[in-house]
Amino acid sequence: MEPLKTTVVKEGKAAILFPSANEVFYNPVQEFNRDLTCAVITEFARDLLAQRGVKVVVPGEKERVLVSLSEETNEDDAQTEEKNGAESPAVTATVGEKCERGLRVLEGLAASGLRSVRFALEVPGLQSVTANDFSTKAAALIARNAQYNGVSHLLEASCRDASMLMYEMRGKKERFDVIDLDPYGSPASFLDAAVQAVSEGGLLCVTCTDMAVMAGNSGETCYSKYGSVSIKAKYCHEMALRIILHSLDQRAGVYQRYIQPLLSVSVDFYIRVFVRVFTGQATVKNSASKQALVYNCVGCGSFHLQRMGRRTSNGKHMKYSPAAGPPVGPECEHCGQRHQLGGPIWAEPIYDLAFVQKVLSAVSGNPSRFGTSKRIEGMLSMVTEELEDVPLYYTMDSLSSTIHCSTPPLLQFKSALLHAGHRVSLSHACKNAIKTDAPPAAIWDIMRCWEKANPVKREKLSETSPAFKILSTEPSLEACFTVREDANPQSRKRHLTRFQENPQAFWGPKARAKAGGGIATNLQDKRKKCQNKRKNQITDSSEVKNFHCKKFRQVSSPRGSCRLYQNRFTWFNFQKKSEAEYEGVPC
Repeated sequence: MEPLKTTVVKEGKAAILFPSANEVFYNPVQEFNRDLTCAVITEFARDLLAQRGVKVVVPGEKERVLVSLSEETNEDDAQTEEKNGAESPAVTATVGEKCERGLRVLEGLAASGLRSVRFALEVPGLQSVTANDFSTKAAALIARNAQYNGVSHLLEASCRDASMLMYEMRGKKERFDVIDLDPYGSPASFLDAAVQAVSEGGLLCVTCTDMAVMAGNSGETCYSKYGSVSIKAKYCHEMALRIILHSLDQRAGVYQRYIQPLLSVSVDFYIRVFVRVFTGQATVKNSASKQALVYNCVGCGSFHLQRMGRRTSNGKHMKYSPAAGPPVGPECEHCGQRHQLGGPIWAEPIYDLAFVQKVLSAVSGNPSRFGTSKRIEGMLSMVTEELEDVPLYYTMDSLSSTIHCSTPPLLQFKSALLHAGHRVSLSHACKNAIKTDAPPAAIWDIMRCWEKANPVKREKLSETSPAFKILSTEPSLEACFTVREDANPQSRKRHLTRFQENPQAFWGPKARAKAGGGIATNLQDKRKKCQNKRKNQITDSSEVKNFHCKKFRQVSSPRGSCRLYQNRFTWFNFQKKSEAEYEGVPC
């Protein structure tokens, strides 16, 4: 009997064994995801365990210095760090060692267990790590990898349905401090159990890779999964983040719980959110005022948000009432087109600035800890520069294409908004995005001023087009496009890795894992086989029938003398004796 062949994949401090090369379900794209998760859980453990009298120690970490993107030194933060260091607890927790007062971690969909093994090897202050997968082969592989990496004392393999496992651990003394969900596709079916199984103030980490649904290609499917209608708009990636946060808050509210987002990022082909879950009946009442509907103009792309609820302070009490709306008329005031209605979405900040700065400080101070440290630093730097109280964004290309003019330089457009007295920032979710508190009217006034300096041929514009109606109105302000110093953010000045190029071809999601273990047929072979199968004309008649039209199905004739192709309405009879005459005829 031949010995079992193994393939070793190394990432971080972990070395994972796989049965054979063709059964490796490892996606190198997600290394950034796993690195970022380790960094976030480490800082979460540092804050939480400090309350329990435990100090975490990270290998290679020197004196903590809070990273500030501003050029001025923040003395208050430095004094706070020194004070925290002077009052450090006596008990210490290091990586790879079991901490009795540490965190209990659950990875609900572990596959090979790579993420859980990395937790055990790289995150200090852990009491236990449960790596669960529904596949028996995957569970056996997890146990094998735990033993191979020497973390069997921390990591426990589990072969259960993830939802049932979390439902059984809903008791206050049985809940997990950290729950990580990284499914292939949508996590919607696991969210209800997850918001119950996470401890008070615990951390919930969720990945969504069904971006086609969340980015507006199928709004009705998005509503059935997340309770929100997605819109195909330029801000779709940030809207996807706010949709999953809305879904989490809505499901938590059923059990008198609410969420506090720590970090939300849109990366490559997926989104990732880190939220804390708390219990509080009074705070849950604020949930309606944290959600908003989105009115999006189909002509010019202007959008308005309508809060679902309203709360006002009445002395020591809070008064809740329905929101008044809508914020728009039957037609767009700028271009006269109709509006699309999307949402509801999470309309509050999608990250905690203080926490993000702690993670950024730890990563930049210990760059050798992760393989993607440069990208993490660039991504988190952009997050800290965003306007946290301004949902969604515009893009420079969409604004200029609406009125058919040349695209203004990014810094000049930002400077024009700053000169007009508005706040403005970039967004980590899109390279040419503009987040601003300026109303759409001010944005289009600036674009009108830009068009006057760079005129378009108005005689070629249709009178019913958005461009004609927008440019027919005179601007109410005189835009100044002189570049200001504060228009260029520090992350851009320092040339940080913000939007990295794909390091290799086909840099994206891999094939889905098979039910019995391993992965499906090579995804690239399938893509090559089906690529341009409708565009390229087939000259060889022997290959014509290799690709049947999707609207027709081949059936057998009772007499066997002819070949029949049937659809819902018509029968086509191709006689064998004259089949050559029909070869190459399109359906």
